[in-house]
Amino acid sequence: MSVEQLGKLIVITGPSGVGKGTIVSLLLQRYPQLRVSVSATTRQPRSGETEGINYYFLSQKDFETAILNHELLEWAEYAGNYYGTPKAQVLEQIEQGNYVILEIELRGARAIANMFPAACRIFIMPPSIEELEQRIRSRGKNSEESIVQRLKIAREEMAAKDEFEVQIVNDDLEKAISKLEKAIFSENTE
Repeated sequence: MSVEQLGKLIVITGPSGVGKGTIVSLLLQRYPQLRVSVSATTRQPRSGETEGINYYFLSQKDFETAILNHELLEWAEYAGNYYGTPKAQVLEQIEQGNYVILEIELRGARAIANMFPAACRIFIMPPSIEELEQRIRSRGKNSEESIVQRLKIAREEMAAKDEFEVQIVNDDLEKAISKLEKAIFSENTE
């Protein structure tokens, strides 16, 4: 019996700045039975972040050991830091019958698709690349070089949208959440 038959794995991806974090936060407020996977990273904690809540903060050596020991469902290096999904916690939650959300980048979503073909895979898109650029700029956190790089990556990621069973345009937050709710709760694993 595969673990997917017990609980449900929900993979949510899309370009940086599309609103994945906001959507997932609102879903978790509305559906406390949902679980979100806590990622591991080698980057330093930001102000207000808590170990085990926001991320598991690992040294580079510990992260590389986790890779070698196949303790991660997926991992990637981004902007000089490692990010990945610890396998044990996700499998445990699914085995307990929980719905687990992975909010991850495209490469990780592809890796998960190979391991968990029954996962509900959802791609969040911006209404347009121009709207995405405006959202990224309005954050005020990125240099011009970083914005250009993020938009280049976003275009590449958006070209992969057809790899996902569910595609949701985040042009209206409530409509996007409603579509996400239908995708998560109306389809049982096949």
